[in-house]
This record gives sequence, C-alpha cells and structure tokens, in this order.
Amino acid sequence: MRNKLGAIFCLAVCLLAASARVSAHHGAASYDTTKTVTVKGTVTSYIWSNPHVFLNVDAKDDDGNAVHWVIEAQGPVPQADAGWTRSTFKPGDEVIVDVTPVKNGKPIGRFKGRIIINGRAFKP
Repeated sequence: MRNKLGAIFCLAVCLLAASARVSAHHGAASYDTTKTVTVKGTVTSYIWSNPHVFLNVDAKDDDGNAVHWVIEAQGPVPQADAGWTRSTFKPGDEVIVDVTPVKNGKPIGRFKGRIIINGRAFKP
C-alpha cells in the first residue's frame, strides 16, 4: 500500500511538472496583446513545421527602411484544421497581415485577424 501511494504521488508530481512546462511554452507574455500591427510586404519564406508555422516577410517601416518580420502561427495540425496548407504562402507573394507584436518592439509577431495574399483575402 505504501509503495502504491508513493508511486501515485510521484506520478502526480511528474504530471504537474509537465503541464507547467506546456503552459509556459504557450504563454503570451512576450506579446503586446493590446496592439495590432499591419505588416505589408513580400514573403521571403514560409516554414511549415512543428512546433510552430512561421512566415518571414520583408516589409518597409514608416521611414521606408527594410524590416524583416518573423510571424508565428500555431503548429501545422491546428493550422491545417483552419484551412492552411504547406503552400498557403510562397516566396514572392505580396501579403498584408495583421499581427500581435512582441513587447520589446522587434519585428516579431503572431497572426491575428486579416490575411491578404496577392490582393485576395485568405478565407479557408
């Protein structure tokens, strides 16, 4: 009986520790969820892989300077469920995407809302 209680306790601690890591990985602490930034530019690459899908876009800031944006989405499975494919974006595509930016001001964000590819609204 004592060994069973010890094993159950150990299992419970391990599950709690694992869930804390997963929760921390998917936190939004680095993003400024109160803001939305519109990125207009040219796709340089589209990475369809785990654990997240990434879109890299060359855009211009308000002063006309080149800015390389890295835009994150969920993993391939949830994105496929939302209608995305590994060929949704192609290098050279002109895009307009709304993103939630990171708090530190770097050109990094998460997809949020509108996606326009070569003048057409993306609707899965």
